[in-house]
Amino acid sequence: MVMGVVAAGFGLKGFLLPNSFLDGGVTGMSLILASVTDIHFSILLVIINLPFMIIGFNTISKQFAIKSIISVILLAIAVIVIPFPKVTDDSILISVFGGFFLGLGIGLSIRGGSVLDGTEIMAVFISRKTTLSIGDVILIFNIIIFSIATYVFNIEIALYAMLTYLSASKTVDFVVDGIEEYIGVTIISEKNEDIRLSIIENLGMGCTIYEGKRGFSPRGQPLQDTKIVYTLVTRLEMTKLMTEIEKIDPSAFVVMHSIKDAKGGMIKKRPYHNV
Repeated sequence: MVMGVVAAGFGLKGFLLPNSFLDGGVTGMSLILASVTDIHFSILLVIINLPFMIIGFNTISKQFAIKSIISVILLAIAVIVIPFPKVTDDSILISVFGGFFLGLGIGLSIRGGSVLDGTEIMAVFISRKTTLSIGDVILIFNIIIFSIATYVFNIEIALYAMLTYLSASKTVDFVVDGIEEYIGVTIISEKNEDIRLSIIENLGMGCTIYEGKRGFSPRGQPLQDTKIVYTLVTRLEMTKLMTEIEKIDPSAFVVMHSIKDAKGGMIKKRPYHNV
């Protein structure tokens, strides 16, 4: 959470705030109001986020809401207190890297069990009350923000804001899901039993055994029976698994594919699954 606050503070004060750039969500709304009023951005960030945190308190969990309030307050303080330098005046660099560091901060905060922007909480709340998905609610909210930015400022500022939001959202996706993305691994080997035991004993992971037949056989020849080992690991655990397979059977046929999400069984829980 602290690392997330520092990263987001650097993105805001080092890129967006000194150049009057915007982002989506509550952060974007706070930036717009700060530019048209005399109220400091940090104060607006806390005030606008507060109603969403109250919703989170009632709909998600008390611990999550308290963590989120603390994170937002720390971010507001960091923007005021920490002397982040202004990095660049280049508009593209500001949009891309401002969004990157802001997204990095939001992603790290999510992994710590909190959020720095109440938009996600609002999206969860509305999606439970309507037929809209969480993604639909966030999209509609940001369309409104960018439309207001076009009216208050100009179309160019709004377009740069969209670029900032895109950079931030992609970074959040990678930090939250990409680092520990689930990978399904199919292993075909004559030493399948040794590999199975290595997976459950040395790596502490679960696996499933399929009964299969080897398809590479001349016409008229019977197909050879084989056992196929299937397991699910995170990207960070993939190297350990491949090392174990190499030790047992360097010629093993291994197929890997990305998994969006999984639950149950002996799957390693991500730290933010209760958010």
